[in-house]
Amino acid sequence: MATKIEKDEVSGTPTTGHEWDGIKELNTPLPKWWLYTFYGTVIFAIGYTIAYPAWPMLHGATPGLLGWSSRGQLTEQMDVAAAAQKDTVDKIASMSVDDILKDPKLLAFAQAGGAAAFKINCVQCHGSGAAGGHGYPNLNDDDWLWGGTPDALYTTLKHGVRYTDDPDTRDSQMPNFGIDGILTPDQIDQVANYVATLSGETADQGKADAGKTVFAENCAACHGEDGKGNREFGAPNLTDKIWLYGGTLADIKAQITKPSMGVMPAWTKRLDDAEIKELAVYVHSLGGGEAAVPATQ
Repeated sequence: MATKIEKDEVSGTPTTGHEWDGIKELNTPLPKWWLYTFYGTVIFAIGYTIAYPAWPMLHGATPGLLGWSSRGQLTEQMDVAAAAQKDTVDKIASMSVDDILKDPKLLAFAQAGGAAAFKINCVQCHGSGAAGGHGYPNLNDDDWLWGGTPDALYTTLKHGVRYTDDPDTRDSQMPNFGIDGILTPDQIDQVANYVATLSGETADQGKADAGKTVFAENCAACHGEDGKGNREFGAPNLTDKIWLYGGTLADIKAQITKPSMGVMPAWTKRLDDAEIKELAVYVHSLGGGEAAVPATQ
């Protein structure tokens, strides 16, 4: 038996038959165009999930019938960019760092590339501004353990420092003067006071006078008689106020007793030769780089 449809007295719109607390629900269906649009979006969404990666799985997602992925698209874009830069990159790879610095266009390109490589590979130790930290050299100053010329920077980046996997790595070892009993605690105290005076730090002058002899007999071979260091051994200059592991008397004693010696990887396993040269150019441009060594005839 058909149910009689009741109409709202005010609007004349049929009701659904639902009523709550005296309020009746009007039967006002959605416009046809809106309903069909909604159905269309549902169909489109189903088609999209079939064509493109969408449904999460245990170890990934459904690949989609079109085989598209954001990683694949990025790879294609990177390949296009690499192809556009190939001639410039090949030039950089074939030239010395010194020659790159002489070419304004290559220099600008190398600095930009080096800055990008630095942010990816170097900031973890040297900091975003290359100012370093305790145990990590500041690349903005002009204090260099192994040399700050373009070629020296390239060699350090290429082969690393105390990186055992590279036979040509920069290598130096400071003796454990205290742990191995080479010097007595009193001698370490004396030479630490002497080293402090080399850079104008406050020290016990009596101990420093005795430490001068200890320094000459044990330290001068690497650091030089004047304490200004030797880049052949990576021995730091002790006469400035730039300290890698701290410049207090306690820090100096600790370094003599059991020295800390950092390790930097040889970047040949991660970067190609052109990228290493770009990094060398960028680090050289930070402000502490030294002029290239003139070629000998």
